[in-house]
Amino acid sequence: MTVLWTSEEAASATGGVSTAPWTATGVSIDSRSLAPGELFIAIHGPHSNGHDFIANAMANGAVASMATRNEKTGPTLIVDDTMAGMRSLASHARRRGGAKIVAVTGSVGKTGTKDTLKLALSRQAETHATQGNLNNHWGLPLSLARMPRTARFGILEMGMNSPGEIEPLSRLTQPDVAIVTNVSAVHIEFFKSEEEIADAKAEVFAGMNKDGIAVLNRDNRHFDRLRNHAKDAGVENIRSFGAHKTADVRLVDSKALECGSRVNAEIDGAPISYTLGAPGAHWVINSLGALAVVAALGGDVDDAARTMAKIRPAVGRGAQQRIQTADGTFLLIDESYNASPASTRAALDVLGDCPGRRIAVLGDMLELGERSAELHRALASHIIRNHVDLVFLAGKEMAALRNALDCNRVGASGESSEAVLPAVIDAVRPGDAVMVKGSLGSRMAPIVAALKGLGTPQITYPKQVSAEDG
Repeated sequence: MTVLWTSEEAASATGGVSTAPWTATGVSIDSRSLAPGELFIAIHGPHSNGHDFIANAMANGAVASMATRNEKTGPTLIVDDTMAGMRSLASHARRRGGAKIVAVTGSVGKTGTKDTLKLALSRQAETHATQGNLNNHWGLPLSLARMPRTARFGILEMGMNSPGEIEPLSRLTQPDVAIVTNVSAVHIEFFKSEEEIADAKAEVFAGMNKDGIAVLNRDNRHFDRLRNHAKDAGVENIRSFGAHKTADVRLVDSKALECGSRVNAEIDGAPISYTLGAPGAHWVINSLGALAVVAALGGDVDDAARTMAKIRPAVGRGAQQRIQTADGTFLLIDESYNASPASTRAALDVLGDCPGRRIAVLGDMLELGERSAELHRALASHIIRNHVDLVFLAGKEMAALRNALDCNRVGASGESSEAVLPAVIDAVRPGDAVMVKGSLGSRMAPIVAALKGLGTPQITYPKQVSAEDG
């Protein structure tokens, strides 16, 4: 495997001292998931001290540890502060290879957009991207420290749940291109308004230079606010995407397919059409954002558009499967990883495009603060608009939605996912489309697992549509 770090380069980058020579093919902060050949960084976190797990890391194949003391279990890169040491590795990795860096942030759609960009750009040059959702003050430096010197593109996701978190990530990363997928009421418990959320997302521009390019959602009501923040940060080149008539990458129309969409768009007035392998209007708009980023990087946009048919929603983020039972099949839409008002509305729109009886199994949307009841209750109109036949509600916050719905539409409600699970299993029958969604803390994944257990899961794919059919 390719060497990512040598003891000499890591010591130079961090100002540390290595007790013995070593070469590492990766970097890890978790002794449990560490792969043989990696450098283990002993981070001192709020709940555990990585120094306590160095022996485990070495036993699992680590070539060395980064620590604040000389460890006798193997080679050690001794530094004053391991968190600062990891940031130093990240900063050095940013400078040494010359990769074009894309920062991806937004209230929803970050991970899907990041994965779309990785798929599209990997066909054009070596591309490094954030794994999973390692997008915070630990995850982003780790992701950057893992970037090979040979990478030509780096796609790094930036998340936050309070003001001031993104700015240091941006200054560390120094993005060449930054995309804000959208701004909505996510983590609003920690903000006074959506405008404050927009201000926090705009921190992504802080680390950019005057040649950087900001890519913004023209349909979002905070577009002007974000554009002004970008200009205040010295970023003059601003590109937009969406259905708005002035968007640089503009949606002309889209056609829903089974598990996907056919998209017709324009990029600076030039027409482009492609099949998208993920269902829903939100995926259509985010795919336009990804193409806007590829264009900003000077990449091959036509080639990127051809890769869109290969996009698949991740597990817990909209993945669809048909469950084959003895009596027939039903469609399962797994949205169990997280939930916000915007993403729940988008998931309900996807459900609304499905044939058959439509069932929504919804868990609490968390971190909504004093607006929680209002935002849960507001989902009622979207449920009715999408002709959802049956709704199951799990969690205390969902009581507000239950009270806003006709009792004939509510199959069951309870204070936990465990409380409604038996009713969900009893209700589902062949021909149904079942969407399960909730914040991670509402524990909706067991319901997904139980539904899969009713039969044999079969992954679904979008029907391919030719340009002539489009």
